[in-house]
Amino acid sequence: MAKKRDVPGSTSGRWKKPAAERDAAYNLKLIEDSSFHWDCARKMKPLLTLAFACVMAFAAATASSQTVVGNVKNGEAKIALCIGCHGITGYQASFPEIYKVPRIAGQSATYIEAALQEYQEGARKHPTMGAVASNLTKQDMADLAAYYSQLGVVAGDAPPAVPARQPSERVSTLIKRNAADCTTCHGANFNTPIPGAPKLAGQYPDYLYAALKAYKTVNNPHVGRNNAVMGAQVQPYTHPELKELASYIASLPGEVKTVGESRFHRSPD
Repeated sequence: MAKKRDVPGSTSGRWKKPAAERDAAYNLKLIEDSSFHWDCARKMKPLLTLAFACVMAFAAATASSQTVVGNVKNGEAKIALCIGCHGITGYQASFPEIYKVPRIAGQSATYIEAALQEYQEGARKHPTMGAVASNLTKQDMADLAAYYSQLGVVAGDAPPAVPARQPSERVSTLIKRNAADCTTCHGANFNTPIPGAPKLAGQYPDYLYAALKAYKTVNNPHVGRNNAVMGAQVQPYTHPELKELASYIASLPGEVKTVGESRFHRSPD
């Protein structure tokens, strides 16, 4: 039979202090006994937070794909406003900052769709992309994402699961600085992301650097990206450290590329 705990008001010699003090002492003992569990929970909180965010991103991407299904052929008919920048190899944006516009052929469809939605909603600030996205319907976004995600992709041409070029000790430390490192969402080779996250391997380094800085930018009407997960991830880094990360990730083989529209050139970069 379980031993009954003395309660306030008992005449037992075990309880001689006022009831309030006895209960406080008992509760404190429970907390002390549980200190190990509290410490584990505290240390795991950053990883659990990111894991939860990743799950939510996957759920959102899945729900979106179930609601609106992109059509490759229809997407090809809607690229007129895209090819002037994304269809020219090495084309550079000049405002508000100079960097090469990203390679989007072969990019993750869920990421392209999510990025367009963020430009439309203002979570991503960029004058040109904001204007372009403002006129797109959800079906347009899904169609464009479906088209560009398969453009230039060659079966069997994906990079190896293990990074072809291992990072230096310094860069490896940067990648692992946070409790949940960069590969948690972007993949060990930075080319196998979770749904909603982008493929980064092989992207232009100056674009990656500009994008990472944007997540640290606040109160700027022209640039900045409002994303809770990425905002938290980039905070511990200085700009030079972000530039090092961008340089390494860009050096890896990846599937993203620029596929020239026939009126400009025919060969992918």
